[in-house]
Amino acid sequence: MRIAGYLALPLFALAAFWYFSRAEPIPVVLRAVERGLVEATVANTRAGTVLACRRSRLAPAAGGQVAALAVREGDRVRQGQVLMSIWNEDLKAELDLARREAAQSEAKALEACLTAQVTAREAARLSRLEQKNLVSEERVDRATTDARARQAGCDAAEAALEVSRAQIKVAQTAIEKTILRAPFAGIVAEVTPELGEFVTPSPVGIPTPPAVDLIEDRCLYVTAPIDEVDAPAIRVGMPACVSLDAFPERFCTTQVRRIAPYVLDREKQARTVEVEVAFTEAADTKALLPGYSADVEIVLSRRNRTLRLPTEAVLEGDQVLVFRPADGLLEARTITPGLANWRYTEVLAGVTEGEQVVVSVDSEGVKAGAHAVPKADSEPRATAP
Repeated sequence: MRIAGYLALPLFALAAFWYFSRAEPIPVVLRAVERGLVEATVANTRAGTVLACRRSRLAPAAGGQVAALAVREGDRVRQGQVLMSIWNEDLKAELDLARREAAQSEAKALEACLTAQVTAREAARLSRLEQKNLVSEERVDRATTDARARQAGCDAAEAALEVSRAQIKVAQTAIEKTILRAPFAGIVAEVTPELGEFVTPSPVGIPTPPAVDLIEDRCLYVTAPIDEVDAPAIRVGMPACVSLDAFPERFCTTQVRRIAPYVLDREKQARTVEVEVAFTEAADTKALLPGYSADVEIVLSRRNRTLRLPTEAVLEGDQVLVFRPADGLLEARTITPGLANWRYTEVLAGVTEGEQVVVSVDSEGVKAGAHAVPKADSEPRATAP
């Protein structure tokens, strides 16, 4: 018994030394291997932009002094509504003059044509009398020539009337150039000039601030640059998700509507292809504003109810660290991945449903064989999406 006691003392001391000198378990964040949706996606290389389907930076066709501003910023307008007008009293006076001249020409044309009708009837009457030898041939000839001359005068007067009417249209067009109308229904984003200020039309090739910035805000889409390497896999009609910094939720009721037929080659930037993504649900665009920055994920393919794990858990060489609850150790496993995106990676082999993998792989001391303990925010069991 005394010998057994002597032997137990060193063993007890060794056990105590191991217990007090052993490393503390490393806290790790775990996620369960589960079944759910996995999508293969491509995303934009730089921030995209929310744009309106139609946006016009309007300016009057003629320069002059602003006589009336019919709208303010934020007003909703209908198509054809007057937005602004330039002083045009001189043009209105010319229009009134043109109308009066047209009325005068109309009266002269009526007079000339009625006279032509009288002379024509007189010539016809004398021609019948000549057949009965009651009048001379010379008189008939003179009457016929006079009738033709009067008819020519009628034609000239009617032509002059058409010229006068054309002058009215010219005057009306000149006035219309001083009136700025909405080319489509939308909302006024900006009004640059003030009442009484002078505005000038923008010269060709020289951009100037618009007088009125009009946006069709009820139709929005996102344009984003996609790397040239990813562009060949994209097709019109593919589903997509849009993320905006201004909103916590993602908008996944969108789809690709256009792929640019050329590659953008800009200095100090990767070569990209512009892709447009349209919102298919009008309700999604109610709170959006043109100009928001946006990120786009285009879904190339997807699998439902497939085995998946968080992509952040996958290490180099397609390895993951599996937590063993029995002994608290981390075990390295090599998986066979399938579809993948930045959220989830499909697992074809290597782990089973319900096993837990480490996602805090960058934490100090996290490696195969390490003793670990789950953090409070770990997911103990797999959940369906």
